[in-house]
Amino acid sequence: MENCCGLISAKKDPVPLKGIDVEVEVSDHVATVTSILQYENKEESPIEAVFVFPLPGDAAVCHFSAKIGQTEVVAEVKEKQEAREEYDDALSSGQQAFLLEESEQSPDVFSMRVGSLPPGESASIRLEYVIELAVEADDGLRFCLPAVLNPRYQPQGSEGVSGGSGQPQVTSVPASLVPYSLSFSARVTSPRPVSKVESTCSLDPLQYLNTEQTQATVRLAAGHRFDRDVELLIYYKDAHQPTAVVEAGQHAGKAGSLMGDPVVMLSLYPEFPEAVMSSVTSCGEFLFLMDRSGSMRDTGHYTGHEQSSRIGSARDTLLLLLKSLPMGCYFNIYGFGSSFDHIFPQSVEYKQDTMEEAVKKVEMMDADMGGTKIHKPLNHIYKQSCIPGQPRQLFVFTDGEVGNTKDVIDLVKKNAGSHRCFTFGIGEGASSALITGMAKQGGGHAQFITGTERMQPKVMQSLRFALQPVVVDISVSWDLPKGVSVTPLSPPITTLFRGQRSLIYAQLTGESSSASEGSVKVKYRLEDQPFNYQLLFSLKPTEGSGLTVHRLGARTLIRSLELEQRDQRGQQDGAEKKRVVELSIQSGVSSAFTAFIAVNKGSGEAVQGPLIRRNVPTPSFIGADGAQGLHLYTGHGASPKTRDKSRVPKLFSPRLPAAPFPVYCCSMAYADADPEPHSRQPPKDTMLQLISLQKASGSWTLTSALVENVLGKSKDQVEKSMPAQVSQEVWTTVLALIWLHGFKMDAQDEWQLLAMKAVSWVRAQKVPNLMECMEAGNTLLSCKVQRDAMGL
Repeated sequence: MENCCGLISAKKDPVPLKGIDVEVEVSDHVATVTSILQYENKEESPIEAVFVFPLPGDAAVCHFSAKIGQTEVVAEVKEKQEAREEYDDALSSGQQAFLLEESEQSPDVFSMRVGSLPPGESASIRLEYVIELAVEADDGLRFCLPAVLNPRYQPQGSEGVSGGSGQPQVTSVPASLVPYSLSFSARVTSPRPVSKVESTCSLDPLQYLNTEQTQATVRLAAGHRFDRDVELLIYYKDAHQPTAVVEAGQHAGKAGSLMGDPVVMLSLYPEFPEAVMSSVTSCGEFLFLMDRSGSMRDTGHYTGHEQSSRIGSARDTLLLLLKSLPMGCYFNIYGFGSSFDHIFPQSVEYKQDTMEEAVKKVEMMDADMGGTKIHKPLNHIYKQSCIPGQPRQLFVFTDGEVGNTKDVIDLVKKNAGSHRCFTFGIGEGASSALITGMAKQGGGHAQFITGTERMQPKVMQSLRFALQPVVVDISVSWDLPKGVSVTPLSPPITTLFRGQRSLIYAQLTGESSSASEGSVKVKYRLEDQPFNYQLLFSLKPTEGSGLTVHRLGARTLIRSLELEQRDQRGQQDGAEKKRVVELSIQSGVSSAFTAFIAVNKGSGEAVQGPLIRRNVPTPSFIGADGAQGLHLYTGHGASPKTRDKSRVPKLFSPRLPAAPFPVYCCSMAYADADPEPHSRQPPKDTMLQLISLQKASGSWTLTSALVENVLGKSKDQVEKSMPAQVSQEVWTTVLALIWLHGFKMDAQDEWQLLAMKAVSWVRAQKVPNLMECMEAGNTLLSCKVQRDAMGL
């Protein structure tokens, strides 16, 4: 197959989407996103424009409308098959129609159809959704507008993707060749001052709108090329503050219904006593599942001196994880692609020889295992018996190019009682539905690593969560005024981590005075000790919040019901599906079983001429590694000789093609290609070199590689400076700790756990003249590190 890139079709068909204008309203930790998509038909025949695009997996899509000339048509939410039939009937009769629906396999992928757009006609499509902002490791709130949709690898035989999905296949082009523009602006409002707003994209300067700095605006700089997601990190002063928002129901809403009653959103930060949290567990079975598919060769991660491939950054991160594990635990490492493998036949005890063997094999890891089939290795892991007294902790690293998202999430949920699942979405276009869904159902925590972010700090935060004592027996109770009852919309809280937010949505039914107060109490046990956390809140509705909280609450409940429906697949009742459809229609929020449909009946005159379909290309992130070209065909115009379906990572298949589709090509790696391994050089980062030399016990031995390459001294200098009655291993370990505290404090969140292990080892040696050792180390390395600062 010849190499090619760019937007290619036999007739060079025009793309009807001309521009996207996105406005974001951030209110504290909730965002309302409005996207305006401008379409124009410059052809001589009426067209149907089809656009498949990503949205955040937990977004609540709540509005879809179209404006043609001076006529505005607002879409209704209807049962999906009914909406499709109404759309097809409208096109058959020459009417303009608009259809928006989410993928049946992945809730972070939507398709939009703009039908019967006459020659010379323009249409403006308005799409709105609301979303909670995730809390990052550094206390920032993360907003992400996915601009990149990577082709999702669909394992053969998976359900719901090609068979009857009713949605077109994704068409991809390199980001630099996307033929439409993007305008993006955000307005941030909070009760607390906005400290700063950062992004992986170029932004215009932050503009404050008031002297208190509680309101600010920011815009995406001109020239964005769709080569990355638009990510904002928003920082407030005193970010971790519990909040409560009570939102009044719709005026026309029926009392007792979700949209008619008030809904409360509580943002909780349960307290964890320092005395309990300072103890780090020394047991556990730590399983690392690493994506080694071809797409992991893409570049984009910063290792300290230069850009690294995703797999290169993952190797460095695995090294850091291996050095940070506690003695006495168990571990294993899995790699997956089209197939999967493991370093050990089963989990082994963590000690020097097993750690060394694992490090050697990690150093040889490459992105050479083909597609992204994650279901089979997960299923294999879950079939392995758990080790008594060693709680299972699963760490999953993937770029998220998976098509059977819901099947994977269901598998994690089915096995939630046997483990905690921590997930890491690597690179642009990683499926947010997959990453957040696995972590939520597995009682863990999700992280996203994009642009030039270092992977290590986020991964180490998750390891610290995994090493925290497990919180059990979590319960939530309410204390409300007489006459007010509560209906929870959120699933029960199953996991609590220190420093992380817990959100609760609930419907409040009944009458109360505006001065009334309520409270919610969270009870839990930690290290066999009972704890309570209580939040008081006013029942007076918050002004100006619209129906944002209702829609987020509805979305939370819809997702829970969809999970229950999949659990009961094959049963005839279908009560959950029926309830999802009713709730989706009532709240106006999208679901897997409904779609937005709008028909412009206008003057009643039918659009004349044969309808031609035009697929709008979605940007795909292309690595700069000279990968082979992959042809993605969107219709039946491809030559049977070149249409090797086994090599194409499918997401959707077209329904009934109205006419030959344009053919697009994009430069990217084959889904099952086996690229040549990269030639590897020793790590250039001095901190990584120091980490690689640490022993499983936490100590370091005196080697030329350590003293010369890291400490910058000769071995003779180090040996002559060593105090009397101190072993060489203690002396070297103290020097390594001084070097980390003296020169790498900016990366403390990365090496903190392995340093704690080293400190524990030094303490166990009962060194009589440790203060003299510290003073000699400071003199040798020209530092001023205090013994107390190191925990010695």
